[in-house]
Formats: sequence, C-alpha cells, structure tokens
Amino acid sequence: MKDPKGRTKAGFEHHIFICENKREKEHPRGCCHDKGSSDIRLKFKQEIINNKLTGKVRANKAGCLDFCEQGPTVVVYPEGIWYRITDSERDVKDIVKQHCIEGKIVKRCQIKL
Repeated sequence: MKDPKGRTKAGFEHHIFICENKREKEHPRGCCHDKGSSDIRLKFKQEIINNKLTGKVRANKAGCLDFCEQGPTVVVYPEGIWYRITDSERDVKDIVKQHCIEGKIVKRCQIKL
C-alpha cells in the first residue's frame, strides 16, 4: 500500500511525547497541563518545522507519564530519555537540536531520581 505522505517506512527517527494530563486543582501531585504542557507541545511542533524535521521527528501529546512532580515531562523515543521542561523556549530548542539532530542528551533537562 502506498503511503499518502510518501513515507517508505513506519515510524520516526525520534518520537517526542509531552504529558498533557489534567487533574483537579487540589490534587497533591499537580499536573503537567496546568504547567503549560499544551504550549510546550506546540513549541516542539514548531521547532520540528523550523529544523526541517517533519516526517523524521514527531511530537504528540500523552496522558499521564507519572512523573507529575517533575513536570511538565517529556519522553523521547527510541532512546527513552525523560526530560523535565523548566524553560520552554530554551529547553525545547535544545532538545530538538541537541537530542534529535546531534544525538546528545540534554543533561540539564534530564529527569534524575
């Protein structure tokens, strides 16, 4: 079957999942949605376009990634690297450039337990 977008294989070089889970305001763990994760996803999408990575890198919203206190949280596959976004402008640009293009982990954003 021919792909309508002209792809020759399934999947992406990198797949970025951004937690957009929403909980009630009084929940003790908080939620990524209330910390701006919807805007972060849109920034990832724009940065992917800006770097001409459409079709190679994809950013999707995710339900709860269960690191609520660290949030907003992002995980990048296939490496399975988990990131915490603290400065959305800087962090999103660095994750796309350094992780997705250069293959380097953005240490300052990486979630460590």
